[in-house]
Formats: sequence, structure tokens, C-alpha cells
Amino acid sequence: MVGKKEVTIPVPAADNSPMEEDKPLKKTPKELKDAPIKEELSEEDQELKSQLEMLVERLKESDSKLYNPTLETLRTLILTSTSSMTSVPKPLKYLRPMYSDLIATHEAWPESAEKKFLADILSILAMTYDDEKLETLKYRKLGSQNAIGSWGHEYVRHLSTEIGLEYNRRQDSDAETDDLIALALEVAPFFLAHNAEADAVDLLMQLDIIQQIVPFVDKNSYKRVCLYISSCVSYLESPDDTTCLRTAHDIYLKHDKYAEAMLVAIRMADKALIQTLFDGCEDPLMKRQLAFMLARQQISIETEDEDLQNCLNNTHLTTNFINLARELDLMEPKTPEDIYKSHLEHKRSTQIVPVDSARQNLASTFVNAFVNAGFGVDKLMLNEEDDGGWIYKNKDHGMLSAAASLGMILLWDVDMGLNHIDKYLYTEEDNIKAGALLAVGIVNAGVRNVSDPALAVLSDNLDDSKPNAIRIAAIQGLGLAYAGSAREELSELLLPIVSNTDVSMELASFAALALGQIFVGTCDGDITSSILTTMLERADGQLGETYSRFMGLGLGLLYLGSRTQSEVTLETLKAIEHPIGKRTSVIVEICAYAGSGDVLQVQRMLHYCNDHIDTENGADDEFQAYAVLGIAMIALVLSVLDTLGKYSHDTDVEVAVNSIFAMGMVGAGTNNARVAQMLRHLASYYHKDASCLFIVRIAQGLLHMGKGTLTINPLNTDRQIMSPVALAGLMTTLVSFTDVRTLILGRHHSLLYSLVTAMYPRFLITLNQELETETVTVRVGQAVDVVGQAGRPKTITGFQTHTTPVLLAYSERAELSTEEYLAQTPVLEGFVLLKKNPDYVEEAKA
Repeated sequence: MVGKKEVTIPVPAADNSPMEEDKPLKKTPKELKDAPIKEELSEEDQELKSQLEMLVERLKESDSKLYNPTLETLRTLILTSTSSMTSVPKPLKYLRPMYSDLIATHEAWPESAEKKFLADILSILAMTYDDEKLETLKYRKLGSQNAIGSWGHEYVRHLSTEIGLEYNRRQDSDAETDDLIALALEVAPFFLAHNAEADAVDLLMQLDIIQQIVPFVDKNSYKRVCLYISSCVSYLESPDDTTCLRTAHDIYLKHDKYAEAMLVAIRMADKALIQTLFDGCEDPLMKRQLAFMLARQQISIETEDEDLQNCLNNTHLTTNFINLARELDLMEPKTPEDIYKSHLEHKRSTQIVPVDSARQNLASTFVNAFVNAGFGVDKLMLNEEDDGGWIYKNKDHGMLSAAASLGMILLWDVDMGLNHIDKYLYTEEDNIKAGALLAVGIVNAGVRNVSDPALAVLSDNLDDSKPNAIRIAAIQGLGLAYAGSAREELSELLLPIVSNTDVSMELASFAALALGQIFVGTCDGDITSSILTTMLERADGQLGETYSRFMGLGLGLLYLGSRTQSEVTLETLKAIEHPIGKRTSVIVEICAYAGSGDVLQVQRMLHYCNDHIDTENGADDEFQAYAVLGIAMIALVLSVLDTLGKYSHDTDVEVAVNSIFAMGMVGAGTNNARVAQMLRHLASYYHKDASCLFIVRIAQGLLHMGKGTLTINPLNTDRQIMSPVALAGLMTTLVSFTDVRTLILGRHHSLLYSLVTAMYPRFLITLNQELETETVTVRVGQAVDVVGQAGRPKTITGFQTHTTPVLLAYSERAELSTEEYLAQTPVLEGFVLLKKNPDYVEEAKA
């Protein structure tokens, strides 16, 4: 071991001789470092130090007439001192040794204006002394209460910190905090006026008075304040998150920013607030924009205006989507082989490839449906030369999915869709009729029709006399067509099926799932109690069926995004001794916190996964599969492609097929070349395995969904808002894959169509006041996070200029490239209404 290096320092000899070498003083480097260093002061600094010492001495004298001019001189010296942010101002530095003397002087003086003046001086000096005593705050309260910013920005920030610390101390002891709140309400306006909006928000949030910031926010600061408040919501517990969102809403409304206020109201899922905002908006153009925003979230509200109702019903969606396809020259239908590109798949010529034509045709059915979704034309189902013939190239339940694919191809075009589907509703073949019923539900997904054709057609096929396949398809169709609508007549139709313990578990579970999709996020008490009662009354054998997972999912969807409102339901589920109770509890927890990013809930899911279950002795570990899904749903995890690529070759078939399907989900609608290549490689790898190849084909169809124009991303509006309806469809499909052999690879592959509720064009279409397409130039680039940045920072980087309509990729953001038009919404996505900028016209003329 190497010892400490010693330093020899010569010391004066005892006999006053110059030096004595034989008596060294040994010091280690640490001792030398800790030894006080005498600072050499310049003449100017020495003069300042002496002046300050003289002023402090003067304050100790008995002549009170000297106090005020002395204090004025001290204040002037402190305020006029210059220093960098990394060093202490010299007056404060030289006064620090005299701090205790000044405190004693202050305590000795009688109450007077001078005593308060000295308290002000002590308040600023305390910044360089002991933070734990909070004496900056103490002497501020004892001082003259002059303008909060008179000592400068750094003083106010220090004072703000001490206010927060003192507030926490008093909260622990239940002491009064009114004086701290009053002081904070002085500090906040100073911060807002000096580009420190984040500091103002943090302080008022810490004191639980964030709503009191509203009067202080002006036209110059409201954007940054609201952006910061909204970004904080993900880190807050209920009810603080709602309070913050309500504050942002009130600020926007104060400045007549209805579109921004509506986005906040949508995040709050407050139907009454949404209706009030919509009714309160008097600008006809803005009101149409609000209607388009609500239609994107599939939120239906009341209005008597026919034009507004069309916007709310998404009536314009199919027309504008087809126009976009024509603009991008995408109307030519694609065949499954165009997607597979089998000639690029590497296969050895000597290998004998087994032919499973029915499974291959079924895969082609789904690929054709996803790729040509919404275009209204394809080469399999709507081929005039082979009218309906493709359906019969599928077997049994395959015919159901084939007939249902019509709904996908004709998506959103209700009138044309029903005309094509109608003839299959009267066939003798139950599977084809069931598929046609499901197609009716699919074609109505995401749009509303005043005549309610889906309800009329599907409700007639729910009675006991119908075969099970037809009833289930009708139920699924209702769930997809009316997802998020929360219509009471649908509850009256489906609840009796859930409650009837005589019907099969399969039928009851699909009815519960449909109710969850229709009433997603509403926490409906009647449906909750019906599902819980059914779980308690059903026999263990029925609860053990694979379909029971959908009953649990239906219950979970009712609480999507509700957070703590699910606690009573979770307690009730503990009374169910069957493993379905545990599984459903995990699903309800997942749904309640989906998209919240709640770290504690992610940890809770990881804890579930950490348990080692002894399945050989009959223990149930299925809840762990849901817990893993929960981690993704709560955190909405993204960069997973490499991981999925690795697991797509796993020896466990279920792991492999789930990984392959997940690759399709991650790349859905992107046409991503890398994912396409990975999937072609997997098609070669699994060319002998019919099941895995089937899922590879499905993933290829998802990747090229809508020929690259559609997305299934549940986050929209610059990824600020989560769509409950979209997430409900995604979760239905994901839960189906927890028993992929029985469901997706069995006879319930039609559950793949549940993705339809999440499908939406990833376009930006600009419209004028007459709702006609208005072509303008926009810049599209990667979104930049500007939360907490002062001024007007750039919100996109690496942009390119395009003319609308344009397609937006994930993480991209668009902005108008000129000021000729004013957008009616802060986020350029979907339908954006424009109006001419009058100031721009005046500038052009000038």
C-alpha cells in the first residue's frame, strides 16, 4: 500500500535564527488543502471590505439618526455589485462574517422602520448563510415588504425555494400556511414577468394553489405556462392531475383559445365540460374545427346544426381519404402477392413446401383487407368477374372472416358498404351471414350515421333462435360500430346476455367485451355489477374457458384511464376464488392506468412478473401474461423492434407468433423497408410451418395497412391525447394473442378486425370555411420538445416543405410555412380548418 506523501515545511528557529532545518513540520496534502487560505485583496476590494465593516460598526452605535443612511448605503452597495451566476457578490461575501453581529443588532433595536430595513438586508445576506434555518424567508416577513423583485431574480428564486420547504414543514404539523400562500402569490407574477413560467408553476403546484395562477397569466406567457402544466400532469396523482388540467383549460378559455381548451377537456374525459365548451364557442369556423376534433376521438355530443353533426359523425372522412389516395396515386388495388413479394423470399429449390391452401387463402383474406382498407376497391372480394367467389375459397369459419373483410375494404363508406354487404345477409350459409353481420359493424366503425343502420341490422340477430356464430358476430359488430358511444339502448340489448347464466360462456363473454368497447372509460355501475355477478355465479368449469378472458377485458375497458376509480371493483374481485379473479384484477389495473406512464404501476406489474408460479401443481400463471401487456400499456413502450426480431425465431411457437404479430403492430401502416425485409426473411424461415407463416402474412398486411396511409397508434394530436376507443381495439387483439392457438389460430381469427377501432388515416388535410380542400405549403419535420424553454423556440427540426394533403409519420410535426392563413387548431393533424390572415394581406399590399 502506498502511504500518504509528506510535505516538509521549514519553521522559524527558537533562537530567532533564519531557519531550522532539523525540526520539520509534517503535513499531508489533505491538511494543506483544508488549511485556511489567506486571500490577497486588491486595493479596491480592501476598500470595499473596510467600508462595509465601518457601516456595520455604525449600526452598532447608539445614534439612531445614522441608521437609515447607513442602511441605504448598504443596500446601494449590494444592488450595484456585479457578479456572475457562479460567484457570490463581493458585498455579500465580505458581510458574511458579520452576519451574526447584524442579527444581534436587529434583535436589540426597537420596532421601527429602520428595524424592518435591516431585516431586508438580513434577508438577502441569509442567501449565503444557512439554508436549513430558512432565514431569507424569516427576515423577508419581518422586513418592510417592499417589491418582491427589488433584490433581483436570484433572491426571488431562493425565497421561492424556502417558501416551499417551510410549507412542507407546516403541512407535516398541520400549521397555518396563509402567510406563505400570500407571499407565493407575490412571487408568481414576478416569475411570469421574467420568463420563469416553470418556476411559478412549480411553486404554486407545491403549495396546492395552482388554480390561482390564472389571473396572473397574460397573452405573452399563457402558451408556455399551459404547455408546462400539461407536461407535468403525467407525474401527478389524482386529483392533482385533474386540477392542473382544469387550470390549463381555464387559462386557455380566458384567452379565447377554444381549440386548446377542448384538447384539455378531452384529456380530462369530462363530457359536461366538452359540451359546455362546444356550446360556448360562437365562432362558426372554430366550432366546426371543434367538431372535427371530437370526431377524431369518437366523442358524440348534441347539436341541431346539420353541418356540425356531419363533422361530428366523421361523414367527411371517407371522401377526403379517397381524395388523398387519388392525390398520392394510390387507388390501384394491391394483391396479397404484391405485399408478400415471394420472389424475394429465399427458399431452397430442393425443399418440398407443404400446401395448406385454406390457411394461405385465409391469410390472403386478411392481408387484402388490411392493405386495401378504406379504398373501396380490391381484386379479391369486389372483383366483378369473380363476384363473391373468394369467400368460397375459404373453409368454415374462414368464410366468416372473408365476408367480414368487405367491411374493412369499404371502411367508413356506410352507404356503399351496406350495398355490397347486403346480399350476403340473406345467404343460407351461417358463417357467411355471420361474416356479413360483422362487416356491417366494421364498415360503421369510427363514423356515425343518422339512420343507425348497424343497430337496426345487428340487433335483429341477437335473439335465442339464431345460431351462436351469428349472435357472436352481431355482438362483435355492435361493439366495433358503437365503440365509445355509451348508448343506453345498447346496454339494454347486451346486458341480459351477460347476466343470463344459461347462455354459453363464449356468448356472455363477447357480450361483456362489446359493452366494454361501447362504454369504454365510463365506469358504468350497472355493467360493472352485472359482469361481477356473472363471475361470482358461473361454475368454475365455465370460468376456466378461454373466452372468460374477454369478460375480464370488458370489465377492464369500463375503467380505461380512470386510475383510482377502479378501487371498489378491485376489492370486489378479491372475493372471487377462481383464478379469473386474479387475472381480471390485473386487466382492470392495466386499463385504469393505461397511457398514464405511472412508474409505481409499472413496478407493480413487474412485481407480478417476478413471482415464480408452480404450474405443475395446478397454479395459474396467466395473469403474468396480462402484467407484461400492462407494462407496455401503461408506459406505451416503443423501441422494441430488435427485441421482437430476436424472439420471432424462438423455439416456443407462441412466443414466436406473438413476436411476429407485434412486429406488424409496431410497423402498422408505415411500409417500413427494414420491417418488410425482416418479415420476408421470416416467411422463408417458417415456410414449412403453416401457423407461423399465417401470422407472418398477417404482420405483412399490417405493415402495409392502407398502402402506408393508415395508423393504429392510440396517441394522436402530437401524441398528447390517448384515444380510449383505439386502445380498446388494440387491447382486444392483444388479449386474443394470450391464447393464440385457440383463438387466432383457431376459429376466432376474426378478432383481428378489432384493430379497426384504432385505424385512422395519418394525414393532414387543410380545409377552408366551406369545408373544401385548401392547398397550402407546410413544413414537416421531427418534433422538438420545447417544454420549459423561454421565447419562441423552433418546434420542428430537419423539416421538408410539402403542399397539403400530406402524410405524417410517428414523431413528426407540421406547421404552416407562411402566415397567409391562420390554423384553427394548435396541432396540424387530421382535418385542419384555415382562414385568411387579414394582417398578411395588408403586408402584401404594402
